[in-house]
Amino acid sequence: MLLAGIVPLALCLAPGAAALGAQDLQDRAVEPPPPSETPLPDDPNQIQFSADLAEYDSSGDVVTVTGDVRLFRDGNRLRADKVVWNRKTGQVIAEGDIAVTNPEGDTAYGDRIELTDSLRDGMIDNMLVVLEQGGRIAAERGTRDDGGVIRVDRAAYTPCAVVDSGNCPKEPSWKITAVRVVYDPAKQRIRYTGARVSLFGIASLPLPVFSHSVGTDNASGLLAPEIRYDSVNGFEVALPYYFDLGASKGLTVTPHIFTGALPMVQAEYRQLLERGAFRITGYGTYSRRSDDFVSPTPDVSSENAFRGYIDAAGRFQFDPNWSASGSVRLASDRTFLRRYDISSDDRLRNNVRVERIDRDSYFSINGWFVQTLRPTENQGLQPVALPEIDYRLRFGQNLIPGGRFELQANSLAISRGQGQDTQRAFTSLRYDLRKLTSWGQEVTLTAYGRGDLYNTQDTLATTVASYRGLEGFRARAIGALALDLKWPLIGEAFGGTQRVTPRFQIVAAPKLENFDVPNEDARSVDLEDSNLFALNRFPGYDRFEDSTRFTFGLDYALYLPGLSVEANVGQSYRLTSRPAILPDGTGLDGRLSDIVGRTVVRYRDFVAFTHRYRLDKDNLAIRRNEIDATVGSRETFVTLGYLRLNRNISFALEDLQDREEARVGARVQISRFWSAFGSAVIDLTDKEEDPTSLADGFEPIRHRLGVEYEDDCIRLGLTWRRDYQSTGDARRGSSYLFTLALKNLGR
Repeated sequence: MLLAGIVPLALCLAPGAAALGAQDLQDRAVEPPPPSETPLPDDPNQIQFSADLAEYDSSGDVVTVTGDVRLFRDGNRLRADKVVWNRKTGQVIAEGDIAVTNPEGDTAYGDRIELTDSLRDGMIDNMLVVLEQGGRIAAERGTRDDGGVIRVDRAAYTPCAVVDSGNCPKEPSWKITAVRVVYDPAKQRIRYTGARVSLFGIASLPLPVFSHSVGTDNASGLLAPEIRYDSVNGFEVALPYYFDLGASKGLTVTPHIFTGALPMVQAEYRQLLERGAFRITGYGTYSRRSDDFVSPTPDVSSENAFRGYIDAAGRFQFDPNWSASGSVRLASDRTFLRRYDISSDDRLRNNVRVERIDRDSYFSINGWFVQTLRPTENQGLQPVALPEIDYRLRFGQNLIPGGRFELQANSLAISRGQGQDTQRAFTSLRYDLRKLTSWGQEVTLTAYGRGDLYNTQDTLATTVASYRGLEGFRARAIGALALDLKWPLIGEAFGGTQRVTPRFQIVAAPKLENFDVPNEDARSVDLEDSNLFALNRFPGYDRFEDSTRFTFGLDYALYLPGLSVEANVGQSYRLTSRPAILPDGTGLDGRLSDIVGRTVVRYRDFVAFTHRYRLDKDNLAIRRNEIDATVGSRETFVTLGYLRLNRNISFALEDLQDREEARVGARVQISRFWSAFGSAVIDLTDKEEDPTSLADGFEPIRHRLGVEYEDDCIRLGLTWRRDYQSTGDARRGSSYLFTLALKNLGR
């Protein structure tokens, strides 16, 4: 037993362990005093106490209690080895292993404490204060006044753990030392004079005057800084400051200082309301604007001009059914976001929406606006969709068991500053009847009818002829009948459960004059496993797949302990031989479609693998090959992604270009707190996929590498990122990001 106690002690005192100094942040041996087991006196001026021995000096009116002394008064609790109470002067002196807890839950430890008989104020030697919110303050000597305010000299504060996993003392990840520290429990704030922040007991950052909150409520103050370097803006330091404007709103202002550019200001305002919340973020600076220019030209002005960006979003729930939401993203020019590493998006979408949703109906009014950031695109050709009105109603569930009607009414108005304008309205009715046969087949019958009305202007402004439609008003009627049959066969196999589901579908629709109306929302059509059995395999409403077709496929699933395999494969056949409205290369242009499928493999939480493919119906050439895989644990993992679209799509259809791309990312947990990470995106497109491509088949887009340390109290990291593409003043090059976040600051 003696050796069992000595060995852990020796490990804790081995070289490298944290030494106990004047600012002792380690836990004390004494337990904090528990609440009284008996009711306290009604008179707040009376003290309830218990001890092993009590002595009273009648001549000096002094009470001395020893042996596990506990005093209680007005929510304050004290535990000590010995307490001497001078009733004449009101002085209370406690000695030994002392712990005092106030009503807020903060506990002060010390070797000797001089208190008044209120137990609220006094002086403490070798003091340690453990705050209810999780932090701790240590000092050689400190005082506490009647209001609970603690003032200490030559003190240290940390919210971090002071023992390691073996319960041995250790240096906290970070701590603040100061000449003077004041803690006000009423304001839940700590203020420092002559402070320094120490990292791992080595690095030190001076903070002459500093304060922070230790409560659960919001508080104004500085947030974690960011330090970055890139070849365009030089060194960057961003130091956010948070303004507490109330319990449900706040403002964060972040100045960004650069060595290679003028400063930039970022501001974010957030507010939570009774029926919703919203956020507004803005950036602003002055710098040389060169958007729309891929390379420097003599015509570009070198004068600075205002550049900025606004990003706002909000949602409001008026009652259980009605809600409104919106998002706004606007930039002053096309390269601002990339130059200042705010976003790599090439389009900014803006939306305003009002919705009503209940169990059987849906109603919405939408508005959309898109700002393009692509240098080669004309903003005047970008659509403004306002309004889009959509209403849907489900009914008739009780007419025939398993049946249901769905009514939809929709209208859309699209306008362009320099392009084609379109207005569209339609009403549709769909009926689905689902039945199970006695042999276990699932049969679904569908009837669909729709009437459309279009009005189109300036059709010649659209360069792709198949997207235009005819000028003026046009009407269209759509009808379709479908039968969908599934036959799931389930049984035991390979020590688990296996399911094989043959599937067959018939869809009949009359010939439609699809090209008489414009195509605004159904351009990116592509045969995939997700739309193989869809009633309409176009993604939108402006095109509807006519003629009669048969679709056949097979779903497979195998579930073993810890392992699951799911797969499907299928193909379709059209009866008519007339040219289809689907463009060449989509996999649907011939009578017999290409073969599409998907395979998903999961092994516990360690492996997730998804493979989607499309095979040419004539020679089984791979027209789509998409792989996404994740291997590893939550701490150490690698993600892989690969996509190749080799569909022989015409270059005129900009919505359906062929591409080839590879993605890789990984994180490795080197030790308990250290990890390394990296990612890369590579463009593998060559002239085989895109005849206009200038790439050589291996063109890096961007990559990053980094290392990070993170424990329960600090996150420290360094990341290197390189971009290989230049657009205007957003030039290719390397950037470095240094991250330092003091976690739990404010606890």
